[in-house]
Amino acid sequence: MFYPIAIEAGDDNHAYGVTVPDLPGCFSAGDTLDEAIANAKEAICGHIELLIEMGEDIPPVSSVGSLARRTDYTGYTWAVVDIDITRLMGGSEKINVTLPKSLIDRIDRCVATRPEFKSRSGFLAQVALERLMKT
Repeated sequence: MFYPIAIEAGDDNHAYGVTVPDLPGCFSAGDTLDEAIANAKEAICGHIELLIEMGEDIPPVSSVGSLARRTDYTGYTWAVVDIDITRLMGGSEKINVTLPKSLIDRIDRCVATRPEFKSRSGFLAQVALERLMKT
C-alpha cells in the first residue's frame, strides 16, 4: 500500500517533520528529506505492527489529492511510502482455495505483469486486505 506522508520543510536549525495523515499519532522526522522519508517508512511499519498486535483495524489509505486539499496541510510537501502490510500481519498459513480456472488464469496474468504482487498468494492477500480496509 502507498501511504501518503506530509512533510514539513526543515532548515539549518530544524529537521524535516513528517506526518502520516491516515495513521493518527504516527509521526517522524529526519535531518534530510531522504532521511525523513526513510524514517517515515520505519514509523509507519511500527505503527501498523502495533495496531495489528492490539487487534485494531488498519485505517484505509487516502489519496494524496484529497489530503493535499486540506487547509491543515497547506505548505507541506507530499510523498508516498510503499508498505507491504501483508508482511507485517504475521506468519503465513497455507489454505486450500477453490476458484474458477478462468479467474486463476486472469490472476496469474495480472501477477505476471505487476511485480508488486510477487505471487498468486500475494495478489489474493493484497486484494483481500484492500477490500477489508474499505468496510
